[in-house]
Amino acid sequence: MKVLVTGADGYIGAVLTPYLMKRGYDVVGLDAGFYRGGWLFDDLEDRPRVITRDIRRVTPKDLEGFDAVVHLAELSNDPLGAHNPEITYDINFRGSMNVAQSAKKAGVPRFVYASSCSVYGAGNDDIKTEESAPNPQTAYAECKVRCEQGLAELVEDSFVTTCLRNATAFGASPRMRFDIVLNNLSGLAWTTGKIAMTSDGKPWRPLVHVLDICQAIECTLRAPKEDVKGQIFNVGDERQNYRVSEIAEMVAAAFPGCTISFGAPGPDNRSYRVDFSKIRKHLPDFRCQWSAERGAAQLYQVFSRIGMTREMFEAPAFTRLNALKLLVGSGQLDPLFHWLDMPETPAAAASRQAAE
Repeated sequence: MKVLVTGADGYIGAVLTPYLMKRGYDVVGLDAGFYRGGWLFDDLEDRPRVITRDIRRVTPKDLEGFDAVVHLAELSNDPLGAHNPEITYDINFRGSMNVAQSAKKAGVPRFVYASSCSVYGAGNDDIKTEESAPNPQTAYAECKVRCEQGLAELVEDSFVTTCLRNATAFGASPRMRFDIVLNNLSGLAWTTGKIAMTSDGKPWRPLVHVLDICQAIECTLRAPKEDVKGQIFNVGDERQNYRVSEIAEMVAAAFPGCTISFGAPGPDNRSYRVDFSKIRKHLPDFRCQWSAERGAAQLYQVFSRIGMTREMFEAPAFTRLNALKLLVGSGQLDPLFHWLDMPETPAAAASRQAAE
C-alpha cells in the first residue's frame, strides 16, 4: 500500500513514518516544514522522502497514485489555536478539507484523519463515547468537529474516510513536543527537580502514547473498508483516563527526587473522561501497549541518554507556539504562516557571482 502522511516532520509523523515503513508500507511524507529545526535525539530509523508543501496549497496532482492519505498536518494544540483563531480555521479546517477533497479528486480510496478527544471539551461526570455530543472549547477543537462533519459528507464506496479521536499524546519522538501534559511535566521534573502545578490538577485527561496512535492508524489502514467507512473512533484506553494531578504524581515517581506542589483551581474548564471500547470492537487487533508510567520511564531514559539540558527543554522548536512565533519574528513566515522568500545575504550573493 502506498501511503502519503501529511505532517510527516511533526511529533507523531516522525514516529509514524518509520513505523509504517517497517511494516511494509510504501510511505511518502508531506510537510510545511515549520518544525524541522527541532530534533531532540536520533532514533536511527529510516525515513521517507518528504514533499515540502503547505496543506492549503495541496492539489489533486500531488496526491495521484496513493492508496491512502493519513492526515496529521494541522496547528497542533489549543494554545496555538488560541494565538490566532482565524489562522487556525484557515489551516486546520479549510486546509484539511482541501487535502481531503484533493485526495478524493485524485482517486485516493482511503483517508485517515487525526482528530482529537478535545472535541468533548468541558464534560460532566459521564464517560464520553463517539455518540456523545461534542462540546469544543477552543478553535482547535472546533476545527476538529468541522472537519469530521466535512469528511462525513465526502464518504462514498470509492472514498472511505475514518476519523481517529486521539487522546492527549505522550512519549518520546525525535521531533519532540514539550507543550503536552505528560511530556511537559517530565521535562520539568528532569530539568528542575520539581513539578509546581499552577492549578489543583482536578481536570480529567485521557492519555495515549504516540506509538499506540501509530498502531491505531496502521490497524485502520489494513482493516476491511466496511469496518472503518465513515467511522469515528476514540483512540486510547479507559485505564488511562487520569486527573492531571495523577499524571503529575506518576511523572514524579519516574524521576528520582522530584517534588510536587499544587495550586488553586484554574480557569481551564476542559475536563473529560472517554470510553474507548468502540475501536477495540471494530479493530480487534488494536490494544494500547503503553501506560503513562511506562511513558514517563521512557522519557527519563531518553533524557538521561542525551544529557538533556534546561536550554534544550525550553528551546522554541519543542513548543509549537514558540516555534511559529520565532519563524514569524525572524521574517521567515508571514503573519498568516506562509513561507516568505528570504533575502540574499552579501556572502551568498558574492558566492553566486563568483560561480557565474
